[in-house]
Amino acid sequence: MGYKITKKENLSAIDFFMEVEAPHVAKSWKPGQFVVLIVDEKGERVPMSVYYAEDGKIGMFIRRHGVTTFKLWYENNVGDKILSVAGPLGKPIEVKHYGNVVFAADAVCAQAECYATLKAMKEAGNYTIAIHSFENRDNVYPERFLAKSVADEFYITTEDGSVGRKGHYLDVVKELIEQDKVDIVFAGGKLGSLKKLAELTGSYGIPTIVTVRQIMVDGTGMCGSCRILYDGEVKFVCRDGPMFDAHKVDWDDVIKRDARFVEQQNLARERYIAKLREKGVI
Repeated sequence: MGYKITKKENLSAIDFFMEVEAPHVAKSWKPGQFVVLIVDEKGERVPMSVYYAEDGKIGMFIRRHGVTTFKLWYENNVGDKILSVAGPLGKPIEVKHYGNVVFAADAVCAQAECYATLKAMKEAGNYTIAIHSFENRDNVYPERFLAKSVADEFYITTEDGSVGRKGHYLDVVKELIEQDKVDIVFAGGKLGSLKKLAELTGSYGIPTIVTVRQIMVDGTGMCGSCRILYDGEVKFVCRDGPMFDAHKVDWDDVIKRDARFVEQQNLARERYIAKLREKGVI
């Protein structure tokens, strides 16, 4: 059986785009939800954000970061099949008329969610503002993959100023708030940035909904790995999220839990890359 890879394209020095046939997901997926990929019989379960879901296929942005994502890039080509695409999982966001809607993104999952969210929000009659932040020119995606086509205002920032504005989405969000152009903020990406965003928008009383990424195992709420402290209670990102009110999240706990397996992950990646080098793949 399996799920056929129908498109694959490099996006930047660290990320790539992949489309797979997944009719059951494309039929019922809504913005805010995610999927879980399993590459093969021995593969781990990896949660992925969705860039689009249409015509029986889903598109995703993927970072070459761990063993599974390196395997998807180096060993799985267009026409090949992966073992499983489970989903849609998680709760969708509430799509309605808010007014001026901002989506701020500074990492791979959020870059996908930015397009998906603002497309739905624009169709609901909102004024949409996209802010894509990257570290430098090498990491910037081709513009056709970003949310420009669904945004009334569109910004790219880079930390070194090599593309677009120099700085970060936090700088742009602050300016927009001071111009009274923000009714609600959606965001995702780096946890440290989301903590700062929560502090910024909280000081102005701006509603802020963000994707809280935590390590998952099953993606259905049974393992408890992705638990977070939210408004004084334990919640599970996979079941109760992945998008939450940023002002109710215990960010220090989230950031601490996210770092639990960094050492093991790095070791596994180094071993896998060494094997690829032995085979002459890289």
